[in-house]
Amino acid sequence: MPLFKKIQFNSVTAIYVWKIAEPLEQLFEEVSLNPKCQSRIEGMKSELHQRGFLSVRKLLNEAGYTDFDLYYDEFGKPHLHDGRHISITHSYEFSSIIISDETVGIDIELQREKIIRIADKFCDAEFQYLNREKTEEYVKKLTVIWGAKEAIFKIRNEKGISFKDHIAVSEFDLNQTETTASLHFNGVHKEFNVYFEEIEHFTLVYVLEK
Repeated sequence: MPLFKKIQFNSVTAIYVWKIAEPLEQLFEEVSLNPKCQSRIEGMKSELHQRGFLSVRKLLNEAGYTDFDLYYDEFGKPHLHDGRHISITHSYEFSSIIISDETVGIDIELQREKIIRIADKFCDAEFQYLNREKTEEYVKKLTVIWGAKEAIFKIRNEKGISFKDHIAVSEFDLNQTETTASLHFNGVHKEFNVYFEEIEHFTLVYVLEK
């Protein structure tokens, strides 16, 4: 499938979304992998993960890059050789990347009621504004919160960060599609702008460090 969506957030930040409809063989034929990534994908046991991994390379192509422009540091965080910031996510039939001159993170998640069972593992102050009685809204808001915290974690990528204890997402309305969040960890305090939207039954969240 062609590019599903592109969001030109500002002059230096763009988000690309791919809906993964192609068979694995087609994706393999349409992208080139550097030796490290070729070895990495060969070690993946799940075809779902392989298709997600390859679709991200399709998104790189859409953004004017190839897999050879991408590398991972010792902590597994992706970087571009030209120094621009990149963050990567994929979940089931969707994948997305964000590329910017600014510090950014991204996450996409399928909306599922099972997130309710683990809410107390990643939420704390957020419970003050969440309404557990409205199940659909509760699930959607929890998915936004998880996505925001995951995207922020991808930016910091530091061992020991707790989603529950160190990252807080401010109150928001689902119709507003944006909020703020903060990270307090090891004497570091960072503030973030959070943006979110629904794509079919998924929630796309991306954050920019203030």
